[in-house]
Amino acid sequence: MKTLALVAILASGMSPLPTLSSAQQSGETLVKQALEECHRGRLAMDRATRLAHFQQGQILGERAVAADEGSADAHFALFCNLGELLRIDGESLTSLFGLRRMMNELDRAIEINPAHIDALSAKGTLLVKLPSILGGDAEKGEALLEHVVSRAPKAVNARLSLARVWCEHGRHQEAVTLATDALALAQTHHRFDFIPEARAVLEQLKMNAAKASHKAQF
Repeated sequence: MKTLALVAILASGMSPLPTLSSAQQSGETLVKQALEECHRGRLAMDRATRLAHFQQGQILGERAVAADEGSADAHFALFCNLGELLRIDGESLTSLFGLRRMMNELDRAIEINPAHIDALSAKGTLLVKLPSILGGDAEKGEALLEHVVSRAPKAVNARLSLARVWCEHGRHQEAVTLATDALALAQTHHRFDFIPEARAVLEQLKMNAAKASHKAQF
């Protein structure tokens, strides 16, 4: 009877199981939705709205990973929302568990796709920001950011992060030039979630460059 039932299903053009393409399409849709929530959260002006977007993005990201664990984009989408939730009240670290989970998702994305530009950019940024006790490595992070910038002409975040590093190393004019490029890219490619940060970073770097130039004259 089971054999006859299966034959009847196949003969009618129906499949007893979801096809791979439909499952993949579902996963891709979830990834897109999760990333959209992350972007909307970054654009939101009030904390409650940001929190709602990132929490929804986390849920969608978790569903995307469940739908396709081997998708680098799914793990990155989840990372994006987990990271924003961690820093919703600023850059201060509030949860070691949350940090580990976020880093696990990022590392998994890179493990699946070692050429994932957004993941590499995020990894480089975290390496230069985090203290060594939490896994930070400024030298490795700078090298990774330089690699991303050389390979990805549209990588806004990597340029901003690298500009900050160069400023810390006294390379002020180079830092200003790189941040200027980052702002122009964000505006040209409508990366509205990065434009406010790019403007703020550029202004700060210009101030630092002016102070350094003033000191050099005396």
